[in-house]
Amino acid sequence: MLSLNWLTQVMTVTWLNIRNMPSRPVSSIVSMIGIAGVVVVFVSVLSISEGFKAAHTTIGTDDTAIVLRNGATSELSSGLSQDAVRIIEQAPGIQVSANTPLASAELFVIVDIPKRSTNTAANVPLRGIQPTGLAVRKNLRIVEGRVFTPGLNEIIVGRGAAKQFAGLTLGSEKRWGPNTWTVVGIFEDGGSVTESEIWCDVKVLQGAYNRGNSYQSMRVQLQSADTFPAFKDNLTADPRLNVSVMRESDFYAEQSSALTTLINSIGTTVAVLMGIGAVFGAILTMYTAVSSRSREIATLRALGFGATPVVVSVLIEALLLGLVGGLIGAAIAYFGFNGYQANTLNFQSFTQVTFAFAVTPELLKQGVIYALLMALIGGLLPSIRAARAPITNALRET
Repeated sequence: MLSLNWLTQVMTVTWLNIRNMPSRPVSSIVSMIGIAGVVVVFVSVLSISEGFKAAHTTIGTDDTAIVLRNGATSELSSGLSQDAVRIIEQAPGIQVSANTPLASAELFVIVDIPKRSTNTAANVPLRGIQPTGLAVRKNLRIVEGRVFTPGLNEIIVGRGAAKQFAGLTLGSEKRWGPNTWTVVGIFEDGGSVTESEIWCDVKVLQGAYNRGNSYQSMRVQLQSADTFPAFKDNLTADPRLNVSVMRESDFYAEQSSALTTLINSIGTTVAVLMGIGAVFGAILTMYTAVSSRSREIATLRALGFGATPVVVSVLIEALLLGLVGGLIGAAIAYFGFNGYQANTLNFQSFTQVTFAFAVTPELLKQGVIYALLMALIGGLLPSIRAARAPITNALRET
């Protein structure tokens, strides 16, 4: 009987297992494909959630505040009067440029525009902003054309909306309400949710839809993030107002929470169900591997190799298959889905939001870890069976 230390035994048996893998290519490949498929679904579905969340969080800054009517859960359900807007503009803590408070009272309506992909109607927000509305959005830039002229029926379109919805190219005309609107510019805002919108002069929008002097929200550029508490306390304590005040970052994080939670739940459920199938595939693969080497394993046991090294070696082989399958699935998910443009319904505003799938490094890591977990579970039972198999019975097999 050979006197071998535990680590040497593990390395020896593992090397024999790996060396014999080419003799059973079909079962190994099937196992890796199954695990890779689960990882592709897992990562790609969760990348929808990451992309949707990124579209909402990239816009948010701590030194920008959003003011809504108290109790409103979204801009759609909010309302602010002209008097309220004037009071908010005079609140302490607002940044001033050229004697003008950097605050924009805004209004939006929902317009129907066909999707490019399906030609079905979609709800798209047409937002009216004040001239200061561009100044309170730091990352926004016009990439084609120019800014709309106040007082005219001109619109600028977000890059995402221009890609996803029909008839929003530079120079095109759309008729909404009693007005014919002309696209004079295309803008980008760091891939944020604002790129799903169409903007115009708020006064023109009020007149076109008979909204009088009403608004729905107010965006305010603060002097710094530290001035937010004082700004909020001043407005909420004013008896003339009935408003709620949120940091822009918190507002958009809340707007995205419902859908991201739903997508994460669906993605995780689908991945778990598919993972169960992949685990059974791994179990069958490892059982086949163990059965084909039963005499070999029994011979090693008879020569002094312990049961534990056999268990560990089988698990290492399963983990190796899982790692390869996980890396393949992660690569397919990244190159196939990262940056893919899509749109979906925002449950808060009932309008379409354009966004790009975001296959992040964290998602790729989670996908590979999940692959290893599936492989570990799949290899556990076969490894125990290999270690417990009677040596004499296995040696007698032909």
